[in-house]
Amino acid sequence: MLTLALVTDLHFGPKAHFDGKLRKLSWLGPSLCADFVARMRDEVRPDLVVNLGDVVEDESREADERRYLECLELLRRAPGRLVCVAGNHDRVNLDPPFLLRAWGEPAAGPLHRSFDLGGVHFVVLYTHERKDEDVTLPEGALAWLAADLAASTAPAVILMHHSAADQDLRGNRWFAKAPHICLVKERRELRRVLREHGRTMAVFNGHLHWNHLDLIDGIPYVTLQSLVENVTEDAPGVAAAAHAVVRLGQRRMVVEVAGAEPCRYQLELGRS
Repeated sequence: MLTLALVTDLHFGPKAHFDGKLRKLSWLGPSLCADFVARMRDEVRPDLVVNLGDVVEDESREADERRYLECLELLRRAPGRLVCVAGNHDRVNLDPPFLLRAWGEPAAGPLHRSFDLGGVHFVVLYTHERKDEDVTLPEGALAWLAADLAASTAPAVILMHHSAADQDLRGNRWFAKAPHICLVKERRELRRVLREHGRTMAVFNGHLHWNHLDLIDGIPYVTLQSLVENVTEDAPGVAAAAHAVVRLGQRRMVVEVAGAEPCRYQLELGRS
């Protein structure tokens, strides 16, 4: 059994409004992150801690660099290996060399990468958002992914920031009218690569600020709620404090999302 801890959209920074209402309790990010780390240390003790992106609430390069490093310093206090995904807010003021150095990766490398842990092949994808335009995979990313998966005989878990599923966005406060900036443009081609691989266990993403599950071609696509999302309609607000513990077995995956809007998914996994 492999245990993963996932957190996303921590948005360290000033409070953020949307459509005239307080939507992100961003100033609570550090304390909520510390609470997450304490639970991981004292209770869960995961093998892998995954930050699915949007660590900062893009204020300025100087502030974002400081807050990004502050967040990673906190996350590294949890047990297990830390792996990070680049979110769209992370890329407003922070360039790839900074992010890679912060992650402990070669500064000249790509933002996508893969590694093996506990008999599972993990793939970290980077999806690039052009503000108010679209979300795309970098050139060559699909070919790299297909080759990377073909070179592994292990079951695969995909980690990304934006969604590769065709989600029904009705009721989503952020993206009900803007699917083009939350769903990956090449998502059908991406799902085809994952389907044809035949050993994709699950795909995890953040960005949409809600909990959601799609099962497509037998593959679960799991979206995790933002840590700092305001689950009430306006100020003073209640933070979602969302994070997930995922337990991967030989044939079963259990996802338990904690926080103000908890949920639980249990899926039987078919493997070729």
